Amino acid sequence: MLLRGSGQHAGQTYDDRFAIDADTDSGLPHARLLLDFAEVCSALSADLSDRREAVRDTLGEAALVDAAATIAIFQAVVKIADATGIPLEDAKAEISAEFRADLGLDAFVAE
Repeated sequence: MLLRGSGQHAGQTYDDRFAIDADTDSGLPHARLLLDFAEVCSALSADLSDRREAVRDTLGEAALVDAAATIAIFQAVVKIADATGIPLEDAKAEISAEFRADLGLDAFVAE
């Protein structure tokens, strides 16, 4: 949702389906590289070192730090929200309805 808003602000269009289908052209520079990095960080895969170096070599040290920090905060926030059962606020549900439908996210709602 924030990426969509950032894109609109910058006059860019991004395809959110990339988060679910990696064959989709997201419109983001280096999207595959960053998604691969996020996936190995989340899984603590043996490929982590190689993927980290690929991000550093392609985008630089500062981008690696930004990517790692973004991955870390999303991991923390999602786990906290899930663990405490925080419901999606009505305003966020309304503005994210199309986005959630496009990605099929409502199928993951826990009761």
